[in-house]
Amino acid sequence: MAHINMPEPDQQIIARKREIVAELIKAIGKEGVIHEPNETIAYECDALTAYRCPPLAVALPKTTQEVSKVLTICKQIGVPVIPRGSGTSLAGGALPTADSIVLGVARLNKVIEIDYDNRLINVQSGMTNLSVSGAVAEGEFFYAPDPSSQLACAIAGNIAMNSGGAHCLKYGVTTNNLLGAKVVMMDGEIVEIGGGQLDAGGLDLLGLICGSEGQLGVVTEATLKILPKPEGARPILLGFDDPEIAGTCVSDIIKSGILPVAMEYMDGLAIKACEEFAKAGYPTNVEALLIIEVEGSQEEIDEQLGKIKRIAKKHKPKVMRESESAVQSDLIWKGRKAAFGAMGQLADYMCMDGTIPTSKLPFVLKRMQEMSKEYGLRVANVFHAGDGNLHPLILYNANDPKEMQKCEEFGAEILKLCVEAGGCLTGEHGVGIEKRDLMNVQFNDQDMEIQMRVKDVFDPDWLLNPAKVFPLKNSQSRRGNYREHYRENYKASE
Repeated sequence: MAHINMPEPDQQIIARKREIVAELIKAIGKEGVIHEPNETIAYECDALTAYRCPPLAVALPKTTQEVSKVLTICKQIGVPVIPRGSGTSLAGGALPTADSIVLGVARLNKVIEIDYDNRLINVQSGMTNLSVSGAVAEGEFFYAPDPSSQLACAIAGNIAMNSGGAHCLKYGVTTNNLLGAKVVMMDGEIVEIGGGQLDAGGLDLLGLICGSEGQLGVVTEATLKILPKPEGARPILLGFDDPEIAGTCVSDIIKSGILPVAMEYMDGLAIKACEEFAKAGYPTNVEALLIIEVEGSQEEIDEQLGKIKRIAKKHKPKVMRESESAVQSDLIWKGRKAAFGAMGQLADYMCMDGTIPTSKLPFVLKRMQEMSKEYGLRVANVFHAGDGNLHPLILYNANDPKEMQKCEEFGAEILKLCVEAGGCLTGEHGVGIEKRDLMNVQFNDQDMEIQMRVKDVFDPDWLLNPAKVFPLKNSQSRRGNYREHYRENYKASE
C-alpha cells in the first residue's frame, strides 16, 4: 500500500463540464444532479477518508432506466463513472477522479417483491443491508450477511465487495446469498443475470459480478436469499491473557467440527475501547476476547456450547461467560458492531482486510505485534476469527504526513504477511485503491492480464471505476485507449 497517486484528470472533459451536466439534467432531472463544488465535496471520498478528490458531478438516478441513460451519456462523451452505494467502502472503492461522474444508487431504495415460499426477496440495490432483514422480519425471516456497517451500507456495495460480516462463518458472504441481479452495462444495456432459482444455467456471470468492485457494470436490483430466523441463539465470551492462545483456541474449535454461527476476536486495545464506548460488559483485564455464538433449539445450543467450553478449558481462559438473557446478547453484539466507531475515538486509523488460514492465527497475531513495535504504531485487532478474515486497525495521526506514510507501509507489510501465510489480500473490503499496487504480491503478470481481459470485455474503454483494483500503471495503460477514443470524438464535434 505505497502512497496512493491518482491519475491526471482529462482536462478536455473538465472543460466540457457545463455541457455534461446539462445532458445529465435532461436525462434524469435537475433534482438528480449535483454539480456545485460546495455540494460535490460530500462525495469526494468514502470511508477511507485519508484520500479525497471531488468529482466533476454526481448523478442520483431513481430507476434502472435512469441509470441506463446516465451511463449511455457518459459512454458517448467518454466520462469516467464511479458507482457508489452508501460510501462505506474502507478500501477507497468509491473514490472519484476529478474528471468523473459519481453515480449513486441511494434513491434506488425500494422492495420489489418478497417471496417467502421460495425464500427470496427482490430489492433495488440502494437499500441498506439492515433494511432488507427489516423488510422480512414480520415473516420471521432475515438476510444473513451482516457487515458491521449494515445500518448504512447498501446492497450495491455489498455485491461490489462481496461483503460478509460476523455471521458469515455459518451462512457465507454475499456471493452465497445472491441469487440474481439486474445490471446496467457501461453502454447503457440492461441485463438480468441469475434469478429466483438456486443455480442459474449457463456461465456463472453472477459470480463474476459479485466482488467485481463496480468494474463491470452497475447493479440496480438484486434477488437475495432469505432464511427463517433460528429458534434461538446464544453467545459466550472467552477471555485470555495471551492473544496467541486465543488464536490457538479458535483453530481447535474449528478443527473439532463445530460450526458456530459467529466467532469474533478482539484484542486488549479494542476490548477497552469498545467497553468504554458501548458499555457492553466486556472484561477489560484480558488481552484477547472471543465472542462465539451458536444457534438452534435450546438443546442444540447447550450441546454446542458445552463442547466449546470443554475445548476452551484446555487453554485456561481467564474469563468464560455465557449470555443469560436477550439483553446481554444484544449488548455483546452492540459492543462488537461499535468497534470501528469506538476506535475512532482513540485516534485516526486505517482498517486492513486480509484473510489467512485459521491455523496460522497464532503466528500472524504474534508477528503483527512485533511489527507494531518496529513501526512505532499501535494496532488493534477486531476480526472474524472463524474464517480467518483479519481487520487490523492501525492507529496514526492523519495530520502528520510522515506518520501517514509509515501507517501505509505498516499496512502493506500486514497484507504481505497474510499472503505469505497462505491467505489473500482481501476478505470483504475489496481492493479499491488501497491494495491495487499490492496485487502483484498475490498474482503474477499472467494472472493480472487474464483479469484485465475480463474487464476489457465488459468495459473496453475502462470508464467504470478507473484507477481501482489493478496496479495504476496497468489501468492507466488500458485507460489510454479511452482517452484516444474521446479525443477523436471531441475533435469531430468541434
